[in-house]
Amino acid sequence: MSAKIEIAFSKSAKPAGGLAILLKSVESAAAPGAAEVDPSGVIEKAGKLVKFTGKSLSTVDILAPEGSPVDRLLVLGLGKSADITAHDWLKAGGAARGAFKSAEKVTIFVDDPEASPSARNIADFALGMLLRNYKFDRYKSKKASDDDKADVKQIKVTIVTAAATAAKKAFSEAEGIADGVMLARDLVNEPANILGPVEFADKARELVKLGVEVEILTEKEMKKLGMGALLGVSQGSVRPPRLAVMQWKGGKAKDRPVAFIGKGVVFDTGGISIKPAAGMEDMKGDMGGAAAVTGLMHALAARQAKANVVGIIGLVENMPDGNAQRPGDIVTSMSGQTIEVINTDAEGRLVLCDALWYCNERFKPRFMINLATLTGAILVALGNLHAGLFSNDDELAEQLLASGIATNERLWRMPLGKDYDKMIDSKFADMKNTGGRHAGSITAAQFLKRFVGDTPWAHLDIAGTAMSSPSDEINQSWGSGYGVRLLDELVRTHYES
Repeated sequence: MSAKIEIAFSKSAKPAGGLAILLKSVESAAAPGAAEVDPSGVIEKAGKLVKFTGKSLSTVDILAPEGSPVDRLLVLGLGKSADITAHDWLKAGGAARGAFKSAEKVTIFVDDPEASPSARNIADFALGMLLRNYKFDRYKSKKASDDDKADVKQIKVTIVTAAATAAKKAFSEAEGIADGVMLARDLVNEPANILGPVEFADKARELVKLGVEVEILTEKEMKKLGMGALLGVSQGSVRPPRLAVMQWKGGKAKDRPVAFIGKGVVFDTGGISIKPAAGMEDMKGDMGGAAAVTGLMHALAARQAKANVVGIIGLVENMPDGNAQRPGDIVTSMSGQTIEVINTDAEGRLVLCDALWYCNERFKPRFMINLATLTGAILVALGNLHAGLFSNDDELAEQLLASGIATNERLWRMPLGKDYDKMIDSKFADMKNTGGRHAGSITAAQFLKRFVGDTPWAHLDIAGTAMSSPSDEINQSWGSGYGVRLLDELVRTHYES
Protein backbone atom coordinates (compact mmCIF):
# COMPACT_ATOMS: atom_id res chain seq x y z
CA MET A 1 0.00 0.00 0.00
CA SER A 2 1.31 3.45 -0.86
CA ALA A 3 2.43 5.70 1.95
CA LYS A 4 -0.02 8.46 2.74
CA ILE A 5 1.15 11.89 1.56
CA GLU A 6 0.54 14.90 3.79
CA ILE A 7 1.10 18.13 1.83
CA ALA A 8 1.68 21.55 3.42
CA PHE A 9 2.54 24.92 1.87
CA SER A 10 4.99 27.40 3.35
CA LYS A 11 6.46 30.74 2.30
CA SER A 12 9.78 29.70 3.80
CA ALA A 13 11.17 26.53 5.28
CA LYS A 14 14.26 25.31 7.05
CA PRO A 15 14.46 21.67 5.98
CA ALA A 16 16.09 19.23 8.36
CA GLY A 17 16.80 15.78 7.02
CA GLY A 18 14.99 13.92 4.28
CA LEU A 19 14.84 14.82 0.59
CA ALA A 20 14.95 18.27 -0.97
CA ILE A 21 13.61 18.71 -4.53
CA LEU A 22 14.40 21.80 -6.56
CA LEU A 23 12.61 22.66 -9.81
CA LYS A 24 14.57 24.33 -12.60
CA SER A 25 13.58 25.56 -16.04
CA VAL A 26 16.04 25.66 -18.95
CA GLU A 27 16.48 29.43 -18.73
CA SER A 28 17.12 29.67 -14.98
CA ALA A 29 20.73 30.15 -13.96
CA ALA A 30 20.23 28.17 -10.75
CA ALA A 31 17.48 26.16 -9.14
CA PRO A 32 15.57 28.08 -6.45
CA GLY A 33 16.30 26.82 -2.96
CA ALA A 34 19.88 25.81 -3.82
CA ALA A 35 21.39 28.27 -1.35
CA GLU A 36 19.35 26.80 1.52
CA VAL A 37 20.26 23.15 0.94
CA ASP A 38 23.55 23.23 -0.99
CA PRO A 39 26.09 25.56 0.62
CA SER A 40 28.98 23.88 -1.20
CA GLY A 41 27.60 24.33 -4.72
CA VAL A 42 27.58 20.58 -5.37
CA ILE A 43 24.35 20.79 -7.43
CA GLU A 44 25.97 23.07 -9.99
CA LYS A 45 29.04 20.84 -10.25
CA ALA A 46 26.95 17.68 -10.59
CA GLY A 47 24.74 19.35 -13.19
CA LYS A 48 27.73 20.25 -15.34
CA LEU A 49 29.13 16.76 -14.99
CA VAL A 50 25.96 15.10 -16.33
CA LYS A 51 25.18 18.01 -18.71
CA PHE A 52 21.90 18.81 -16.96
CA THR A 53 20.09 21.69 -18.69
CA GLY A 54 16.66 21.67 -17.07
CA LYS A 55 15.03 19.70 -19.89
CA SER A 56 11.52 18.62 -18.99
CA LEU A 57 11.47 15.80 -16.41
CA SER A 58 15.26 15.30 -16.51
CA THR A 59 16.89 14.93 -13.10
CA VAL A 60 20.07 15.26 -11.11
CA ASP A 61 19.95 13.05 -8.02
CA ILE A 62 22.78 13.27 -5.50
CA LEU A 63 23.60 12.63 -1.86
CA ALA A 64 23.63 15.91 0.00
CA PRO A 65 27.08 17.36 0.65
CA GLU A 66 28.52 18.02 4.08
CA GLY A 67 26.87 21.04 5.65
CA SER A 68 23.53 20.50 3.93
CA PRO A 69 20.50 20.32 6.24
CA VAL A 70 19.02 17.45 4.17
CA ASP A 71 20.16 13.93 3.31
CA ARG A 72 19.48 13.87 -0.41
CA LEU A 73 19.06 16.39 -3.22
CA LEU A 74 17.11 16.15 -6.47
CA VAL A 75 16.88 18.76 -9.19
CA LEU A 76 13.95 18.25 -11.56
CA GLY A 77 13.81 19.90 -14.96
CA LEU A 78 10.71 21.83 -16.09
CA GLY A 79 11.73 22.48 -19.69
CA LYS A 80 11.59 25.79 -21.53
CA SER A 81 9.60 28.27 -19.48
CA ALA A 82 7.53 29.46 -22.45
CA ASP A 83 6.43 25.90 -23.21
CA ILE A 84 5.37 24.78 -19.71
CA THR A 85 1.67 23.89 -19.64
CA ALA A 86 -0.70 23.04 -16.80
CA HIS A 87 -0.26 19.39 -17.64
CA ASP A 88 3.54 19.78 -17.46
CA TRP A 89 3.16 20.91 -13.85
CA LEU A 90 1.00 17.84 -13.21
CA LYS A 91 3.63 15.57 -14.76
CA ALA A 92 6.39 17.26 -12.79
CA GLY A 93 4.52 16.50 -9.58
CA GLY A 94 4.16 12.88 -10.62
CA ALA A 95 7.85 12.65 -11.48
CA ALA A 96 8.75 14.17 -8.12
CA ARG A 97 6.63 11.56 -6.31
CA GLY A 98 8.40 8.84 -8.27
CA ALA A 99 11.69 10.06 -6.81
CA PHE A 100 10.62 9.96 -3.14
CA LYS A 101 11.56 6.31 -2.62
CA SER A 102 11.89 5.80 1.14
CA ALA A 103 11.98 9.46 2.19
CA GLU A 104 9.66 10.34 5.07
CA LYS A 105 10.23 14.08 4.85
CA VAL A 106 10.35 16.01 1.56
CA THR A 107 10.87 19.74 0.97
CA ILE A 108 10.15 21.07 -2.52
CA PHE A 109 11.19 24.50 -3.80
CA VAL A 110 8.96 25.47 -6.75
CA ASP A 111 9.50 29.20 -7.27
CA ASP A 112 11.58 29.09 -10.43
CA PRO A 113 11.76 32.78 -11.47
CA GLU A 114 11.59 32.01 -15.19
CA ALA A 115 8.69 29.55 -14.98
CA SER A 116 6.70 31.93 -12.73
CA PRO A 117 4.30 29.31 -11.39
CA SER A 118 0.81 30.46 -10.42
CA ALA A 119 -1.08 29.11 -7.42
CA ARG A 120 -3.02 26.84 -9.81
CA ASN A 121 0.26 25.54 -11.29
CA ILE A 122 1.53 24.68 -7.83
CA ALA A 123 -1.77 22.99 -6.99
CA ASP A 124 -1.48 20.97 -10.21
CA PHE A 125 2.04 19.95 -9.18
CA ALA A 126 0.70 18.72 -5.84
CA LEU A 127 -2.19 16.96 -7.62
CA GLY A 128 0.35 15.14 -9.79
CA MET A 129 2.04 13.81 -6.67
CA LEU A 130 -1.25 12.46 -5.32
CA LEU A 131 -2.20 10.80 -8.60
CA ARG A 132 1.22 9.15 -8.94
CA ASN A 133 1.01 7.95 -5.35
CA TYR A 134 -2.04 5.77 -6.12
CA LYS A 135 -1.53 2.02 -5.93
CA PHE A 136 -4.09 -0.81 -6.02
CA ASP A 137 -2.63 -3.71 -4.10
CA ARG A 138 -5.28 -4.46 -1.48
CA TYR A 139 -5.48 -8.11 -2.52
CA LYS A 140 -1.75 -8.78 -2.27
CA SER A 141 -0.85 -10.64 0.90
CA LYS A 142 2.80 -9.62 0.45
CA LYS A 143 3.36 -6.04 -0.55
CA ALA A 144 6.76 -5.12 -1.98
CA SER A 145 7.62 -1.51 -2.75
CA ASP A 146 10.22 1.05 -1.84
CA ASP A 147 7.85 2.56 0.70
CA ASP A 148 7.00 -0.77 2.36
CA LYS A 149 10.62 -1.95 2.54
CA ALA A 150 11.43 1.14 4.53
CA ASP A 151 8.21 0.80 6.54
CA VAL A 152 7.20 4.32 5.52
CA LYS A 153 3.51 4.85 6.25
CA GLN A 154 3.36 8.60 5.83
CA ILE A 155 5.37 11.14 3.86
CA LYS A 156 5.32 14.76 4.94
CA VAL A 157 5.78 17.11 2.00
CA THR A 158 6.37 20.84 2.38
CA ILE A 159 6.07 22.93 -0.78
CA VAL A 160 7.97 26.18 -0.41
CA THR A 161 6.49 29.07 -2.41
CA ALA A 162 5.82 32.77 -2.02
CA ALA A 163 2.22 31.98 -3.10
CA ALA A 164 1.68 29.56 -0.20
CA THR A 165 -1.72 30.93 0.87
CA ALA A 166 -3.21 30.97 -2.64
CA ALA A 167 -1.65 27.60 -3.49
CA LYS A 168 -3.17 26.04 -0.37
CA LYS A 169 -6.62 27.29 -1.39
CA ALA A 170 -6.21 26.01 -4.96
CA PHE A 171 -4.98 22.68 -3.67
CA SER A 172 -8.07 22.21 -1.50
CA GLU A 173 -10.04 21.92 -4.77
CA ALA A 174 -7.39 19.81 -6.50
CA GLU A 175 -7.45 17.36 -3.60
CA GLY A 176 -11.14 16.69 -4.23
CA ILE A 177 -10.40 16.02 -7.89
CA ALA A 178 -7.63 13.61 -6.91
CA ASP A 179 -10.06 11.73 -4.67
CA GLY A 180 -12.53 11.52 -7.55
CA VAL A 181 -9.91 10.12 -9.92
CA MET A 182 -8.76 7.59 -7.35
CA LEU A 183 -12.34 6.52 -6.66
CA ALA A 184 -12.79 5.87 -10.38
CA ARG A 185 -9.52 3.90 -10.47
CA ASP A 186 -10.58 1.82 -7.48
CA LEU A 187 -13.90 0.96 -9.10
CA VAL A 188 -12.27 -0.12 -12.39
CA ASN A 189 -9.56 -2.11 -10.63
CA GLU A 190 -11.92 -4.02 -8.32
CA PRO A 191 -12.58 -7.63 -9.36
CA ALA A 192 -16.13 -8.38 -10.47
CA ASN A 193 -16.69 -10.96 -7.72
CA ILE A 194 -16.33 -8.08 -5.24
CA LEU A 195 -18.03 -5.30 -7.22
CA GLY A 196 -21.40 -6.30 -8.63
CA PRO A 197 -24.26 -3.95 -9.59
CA VAL A 198 -25.60 -3.79 -6.01
CA GLU A 199 -22.15 -3.15 -4.52
CA PHE A 200 -21.41 -0.47 -7.13
CA ALA A 201 -24.71 1.24 -6.31
CA ASP A 202 -23.71 1.20 -2.64
CA LYS A 203 -20.46 2.98 -3.59
CA ALA A 204 -22.49 5.66 -5.36
CA ARG A 205 -24.72 5.98 -2.30
CA GLU A 206 -21.68 6.91 -0.20
CA LEU A 207 -21.54 10.26 -2.00
CA VAL A 208 -24.41 11.35 0.24
CA LYS A 209 -21.67 12.17 2.77
CA LEU A 210 -20.50 14.96 0.43
CA GLY A 211 -23.98 16.39 -0.11
CA VAL A 212 -24.88 14.48 -3.28
CA GLU A 213 -28.50 13.33 -3.48
CA VAL A 214 -28.56 9.66 -4.49
CA GLU A 215 -31.45 7.43 -5.57
CA ILE A 216 -31.08 3.76 -6.45
CA LEU A 217 -33.65 2.25 -8.81
CA THR A 218 -34.19 -1.50 -8.49
CA GLU A 219 -35.21 -4.03 -11.13
CA LYS A 220 -38.87 -3.67 -10.11
CA GLU A 221 -38.79 0.11 -10.57
CA MET A 222 -37.01 -0.16 -13.93
CA LYS A 223 -39.65 -2.64 -15.14
CA LYS A 224 -42.36 -0.11 -14.29
CA LEU A 225 -40.48 2.51 -16.31
CA GLY A 226 -40.27 0.15 -19.28
CA MET A 227 -36.48 -0.18 -19.43
CA GLY A 228 -36.60 -3.35 -21.49
CA ALA A 229 -33.26 -2.73 -23.23
CA LEU A 230 -31.25 -2.41 -20.00
CA LEU A 231 -33.08 -5.25 -18.30
CA GLY A 232 -32.55 -7.55 -21.27
CA VAL A 233 -28.78 -7.33 -20.72
CA SER A 234 -29.02 -8.25 -17.05
CA GLN A 235 -31.49 -11.14 -17.31
CA GLY A 236 -28.79 -13.81 -17.68
CA SER A 237 -27.13 -12.88 -14.37
CA VAL A 238 -28.17 -13.90 -10.87
CA ARG A 239 -27.04 -10.45 -9.74
CA PRO A 240 -29.86 -7.88 -10.04
CA PRO A 241 -29.38 -4.63 -11.99
CA ARG A 242 -29.42 -1.15 -10.53
CA LEU A 243 -29.73 2.39 -11.86
CA ALA A 244 -28.01 4.98 -9.66
CA VAL A 245 -29.15 8.60 -9.96
CA MET A 246 -26.84 11.19 -8.39
CA GLN A 247 -27.63 14.91 -8.13
CA TRP A 248 -25.27 17.69 -7.08
CA LYS A 249 -27.15 20.96 -6.60
CA GLY A 250 -24.40 23.55 -6.35
CA GLY A 251 -25.82 26.06 -8.84
CA LYS A 252 -28.81 28.37 -8.76
CA ALA A 253 -32.18 26.72 -8.23
CA LYS A 254 -33.46 27.95 -11.61
CA ASP A 255 -30.45 26.62 -13.56
CA ARG A 256 -31.09 23.51 -15.65
CA PRO A 257 -28.62 20.75 -14.82
CA VAL A 258 -25.91 19.28 -16.99
CA ALA A 259 -25.92 15.50 -17.14
CA PHE A 260 -23.39 12.68 -17.35
CA ILE A 261 -24.40 9.08 -18.01
CA GLY A 262 -22.12 6.06 -17.58
CA LYS A 263 -22.15 2.49 -18.83
CA GLY A 264 -21.72 0.20 -15.85
CA VAL A 265 -21.37 -3.37 -17.06
CA VAL A 266 -19.55 -4.77 -14.04
CA PHE A 267 -18.49 -7.82 -16.03
CA ASP A 268 -19.07 -8.55 -19.70
CA THR A 269 -18.79 -12.14 -20.90
CA GLY A 270 -20.50 -11.17 -24.13
CA GLY A 271 -23.56 -13.16 -23.08
CA ILE A 272 -24.68 -15.87 -25.50
CA SER A 273 -22.42 -14.22 -28.10
CA ILE A 274 -19.61 -15.09 -25.74
CA LYS A 275 -16.18 -13.48 -25.99
CA PRO A 276 -12.96 -15.44 -26.53
CA ALA A 277 -11.34 -16.59 -23.28
CA ALA A 278 -8.06 -14.75 -23.88
CA GLY A 279 -8.17 -11.38 -22.16
CA MET A 280 -11.73 -11.76 -20.87
CA GLU A 281 -10.48 -10.94 -17.37
CA ASP A 282 -10.16 -7.34 -18.53
CA MET A 283 -13.94 -7.14 -18.81
CA LYS A 284 -14.11 -6.32 -15.11
CA GLY A 285 -13.29 -2.83 -16.42
CA ASP A 286 -16.33 -2.60 -18.70
CA MET A 287 -17.86 -0.23 -16.18
CA GLY A 288 -15.21 2.45 -16.76
CA GLY A 289 -17.85 4.95 -17.90
CA ALA A 290 -19.88 4.50 -14.72
CA ALA A 291 -16.68 4.74 -12.67
CA ALA A 292 -15.78 8.05 -14.34
CA VAL A 293 -19.25 9.50 -13.70
CA THR A 294 -19.14 8.44 -10.04
CA GLY A 295 -15.63 9.87 -9.64
CA LEU A 296 -16.71 13.09 -11.34
CA MET A 297 -19.68 13.53 -8.99
CA HIS A 298 -17.30 13.02 -6.06
CA ALA A 299 -14.88 15.62 -7.43
CA LEU A 300 -17.59 18.22 -8.09
CA ALA A 301 -19.13 17.80 -4.66
CA ALA A 302 -15.75 17.78 -2.89
CA ARG A 303 -14.75 21.08 -4.46
CA GLN A 304 -18.28 22.53 -4.08
CA ALA A 305 -18.75 23.19 -7.79
CA LYS A 306 -21.23 26.00 -8.50
CA ALA A 307 -23.30 23.97 -10.94
CA ASN A 308 -26.31 21.69 -10.97
CA VAL A 309 -25.15 18.28 -12.17
CA VAL A 310 -26.88 14.94 -12.68
CA GLY A 311 -24.95 11.68 -12.86
CA ILE A 312 -26.72 8.47 -13.91
CA ILE A 313 -25.13 5.02 -14.13
CA GLY A 314 -26.73 1.84 -15.46
CA LEU A 315 -25.33 -1.15 -13.56
CA VAL A 316 -25.66 -4.69 -14.92
CA GLU A 317 -23.74 -7.91 -15.41
CA ASN A 318 -23.81 -9.58 -18.85
CA MET A 319 -23.74 -13.36 -18.32
CA PRO A 320 -24.83 -16.43 -20.34
CA ASP A 321 -27.30 -18.79 -18.74
CA GLY A 322 -30.66 -20.39 -19.48
CA ASN A 323 -32.43 -17.07 -18.97
CA ALA A 324 -30.01 -14.91 -20.98
CA GLN A 325 -31.29 -13.02 -24.00
CA ARG A 326 -30.58 -14.59 -27.37
CA PRO A 327 -29.41 -13.19 -30.70
CA GLY A 328 -32.61 -12.45 -32.58
CA ASP A 329 -34.59 -11.37 -29.50
CA ILE A 330 -36.52 -8.11 -29.78
CA VAL A 331 -36.72 -5.80 -26.75
CA THR A 332 -38.68 -2.62 -26.16
CA SER A 333 -36.76 0.33 -24.76
CA MET A 334 -38.13 2.95 -22.37
CA SER A 335 -38.57 5.24 -25.37
CA GLY A 336 -40.98 2.75 -26.96
CA GLN A 337 -38.54 2.04 -29.78
CA THR A 338 -37.91 -1.64 -30.43
CA ILE A 339 -34.48 -3.20 -30.84
CA GLU A 340 -33.47 -6.45 -32.48
CA VAL A 341 -30.57 -7.94 -30.57
CA ILE A 342 -28.21 -9.19 -33.27
CA ASN A 343 -25.25 -9.67 -30.95
CA THR A 344 -25.54 -9.92 -27.16
CA ASP A 345 -21.99 -8.59 -26.87
CA ALA A 346 -23.20 -5.20 -28.14
CA GLU A 347 -24.81 -4.74 -24.75
CA GLY A 348 -23.49 -1.39 -23.49
CA ARG A 349 -25.61 0.62 -25.92
CA LEU A 350 -28.70 -1.23 -24.64
CA VAL A 351 -27.90 -0.12 -21.11
CA LEU A 352 -27.15 3.45 -22.16
CA CYS A 353 -30.19 3.98 -24.37
CA ASP A 354 -32.62 3.54 -21.48
CA ALA A 355 -30.45 5.60 -19.13
CA LEU A 356 -30.21 8.43 -21.68
CA TRP A 357 -33.95 8.46 -22.31
CA TYR A 358 -34.71 8.42 -18.58
CA CYS A 359 -32.28 11.29 -17.96
CA ASN A 360 -33.70 13.42 -20.76
CA GLU A 361 -37.33 12.83 -19.80
CA ARG A 362 -36.88 13.45 -16.10
CA PHE A 363 -34.27 16.21 -15.88
CA LYS A 364 -34.50 18.12 -19.21
CA PRO A 365 -30.73 18.82 -18.99
CA ARG A 366 -28.76 21.48 -20.86
CA PHE A 367 -26.69 18.68 -22.35
CA MET A 368 -26.03 14.98 -21.88
CA ILE A 369 -22.61 13.37 -22.12
CA ASN A 370 -22.33 9.62 -21.88
CA LEU A 371 -19.11 7.70 -21.26
CA ALA A 372 -18.66 4.05 -22.14
CA THR A 373 -16.04 1.42 -22.80
CA LEU A 374 -18.24 0.69 -25.78
CA THR A 375 -16.30 -0.72 -28.73
CA GLY A 376 -13.05 -2.47 -29.55
CA ALA A 377 -13.26 -0.64 -32.86
CA ILE A 378 -12.30 2.65 -31.20
CA LEU A 379 -9.04 1.01 -30.12
CA VAL A 380 -8.33 0.06 -33.73
CA ALA A 381 -8.97 3.65 -34.80
CA LEU A 382 -7.33 5.63 -31.99
CA GLY A 383 -5.31 3.26 -29.82
CA ASN A 384 -4.88 4.18 -26.14
CA LEU A 385 -4.03 7.85 -26.60
CA HIS A 386 -7.41 9.38 -27.50
CA ALA A 387 -11.02 8.60 -26.65
CA GLY A 388 -13.55 8.82 -29.44
CA LEU A 389 -15.91 11.81 -29.41
CA PHE A 390 -19.26 11.74 -31.20
CA SER A 391 -21.68 14.65 -30.89
CA ASN A 392 -24.80 16.23 -32.35
CA ASP A 393 -23.68 19.68 -31.18
CA ASP A 394 -20.58 21.50 -32.44
CA GLU A 395 -20.32 23.89 -29.49
CA LEU A 396 -20.37 21.08 -26.95
CA ALA A 397 -17.87 19.11 -29.02
CA GLU A 398 -15.47 22.06 -29.17
CA GLN A 399 -15.72 22.59 -25.41
CA LEU A 400 -14.90 18.93 -24.83
CA LEU A 401 -11.96 18.99 -27.22
CA ALA A 402 -10.54 22.08 -25.46
CA SER A 403 -11.00 20.45 -22.04
CA GLY A 404 -9.20 17.37 -23.35
CA ILE A 405 -6.22 19.47 -24.40
CA ALA A 406 -6.16 21.32 -21.06
CA THR A 407 -6.10 18.08 -19.03
CA ASN A 408 -4.29 15.87 -21.55
CA GLU A 409 -7.27 13.50 -21.43
CA ARG A 410 -7.46 13.76 -25.15
CA LEU A 411 -10.39 13.29 -27.51
CA TRP A 412 -10.70 12.89 -31.27
CA ARG A 413 -13.96 13.78 -32.98
CA MET A 414 -15.46 11.04 -35.12
CA PRO A 415 -18.21 11.37 -37.74
CA LEU A 416 -21.95 10.78 -37.56
CA GLY A 417 -24.31 10.68 -40.55
CA LYS A 418 -27.53 9.34 -42.04
CA ASP A 419 -25.69 6.90 -44.27
CA TYR A 420 -24.21 5.22 -41.20
CA ASP A 421 -27.68 5.23 -39.65
CA LYS A 422 -28.95 2.93 -42.37
CA MET A 423 -26.52 0.26 -41.18
CA ILE A 424 -28.54 -0.33 -37.99
CA ASP A 425 -31.99 -0.44 -39.57
CA SER A 426 -33.71 -3.77 -38.87
CA LYS A 427 -36.13 -5.89 -40.92
CA PHE A 428 -38.04 -6.89 -37.79
CA ALA A 429 -37.77 -3.97 -35.33
CA ASP A 430 -37.11 -0.24 -35.30
CA MET A 431 -33.38 -0.89 -35.20
CA LYS A 432 -30.78 -3.54 -34.51
CA ASN A 433 -28.08 -3.26 -31.89
CA THR A 434 -25.11 -3.62 -34.24
CA GLY A 435 -24.36 -2.68 -37.81
CA GLY A 436 -21.63 -5.26 -38.29
CA ARG A 437 -17.87 -5.02 -38.28
CA HIS A 438 -17.34 -1.94 -40.44
CA ALA A 439 -17.58 1.47 -38.73
CA GLY A 440 -18.45 -0.28 -35.47
CA SER A 441 -17.80 2.70 -33.22
CA ILE A 442 -19.79 5.00 -35.47
CA THR A 443 -22.85 2.77 -35.75
CA ALA A 444 -22.82 2.38 -31.96
CA ALA A 445 -22.93 6.17 -31.66
CA GLN A 446 -25.70 6.35 -34.29
CA PHE A 447 -27.68 3.90 -32.16
CA LEU A 448 -27.34 6.09 -29.05
CA LYS A 449 -28.24 9.23 -30.99
CA ARG A 450 -31.75 7.82 -31.52
CA PHE A 451 -32.41 8.22 -27.78
CA VAL A 452 -31.38 11.84 -27.13
CA GLY A 453 -33.83 13.86 -29.22
CA ASP A 454 -32.80 17.48 -29.77
CA THR A 455 -30.81 17.75 -26.53
CA PRO A 456 -27.13 18.61 -27.09
CA TRP A 457 -25.32 15.33 -26.58
CA ALA A 458 -21.88 13.77 -26.76
CA HIS A 459 -20.80 10.16 -26.59
CA LEU A 460 -17.27 9.40 -25.38
CA ASP A 461 -16.01 5.93 -26.30
CA ILE A 462 -13.31 5.36 -23.68
CA ALA A 463 -12.54 1.69 -24.35
CA GLY A 464 -8.88 2.51 -25.02
CA THR A 465 -8.31 5.06 -22.27
CA ALA A 466 -10.20 3.90 -19.17
CA MET A 467 -8.28 0.67 -18.64
CA SER A 468 -4.95 -0.83 -19.63
CA SER A 469 -3.79 2.52 -21.00
CA PRO A 470 -0.06 3.33 -21.02
CA SER A 471 1.58 4.20 -17.71
CA ASP A 472 2.89 7.73 -17.36
CA GLU A 473 4.11 10.20 -14.75
CA ILE A 474 0.70 10.52 -13.05
CA ASN A 475 -0.71 7.02 -13.46
CA GLN A 476 0.87 3.64 -12.85
CA SER A 477 -2.49 1.89 -12.47
CA TRP A 478 -4.37 -0.47 -14.83
CA GLY A 479 -7.52 1.58 -14.25
CA SER A 480 -6.70 5.16 -15.21
CA GLY A 481 -9.69 7.15 -13.92
CA TYR A 482 -9.94 8.72 -17.39
CA GLY A 483 -12.73 11.26 -17.75
CA VAL A 484 -12.89 12.70 -14.25
CA ARG A 485 -10.42 15.54 -14.81
CA LEU A 486 -11.64 16.08 -18.38
CA LEU A 487 -15.26 16.61 -17.37
CA ASP A 488 -14.43 18.55 -14.21
CA GLU A 489 -12.51 20.96 -16.46
CA LEU A 490 -15.52 21.21 -18.79
CA VAL A 491 -17.88 22.08 -15.92
CA ARG A 492 -15.39 24.47 -14.31
CA THR A 493 -14.64 26.40 -17.47
CA HIS A 494 -18.07 26.59 -19.11
CA TYR A 495 -20.92 25.71 -16.78
CA GLU A 496 -20.35 27.08 -13.28
CA SER A 497 -22.46 30.07 -12.28
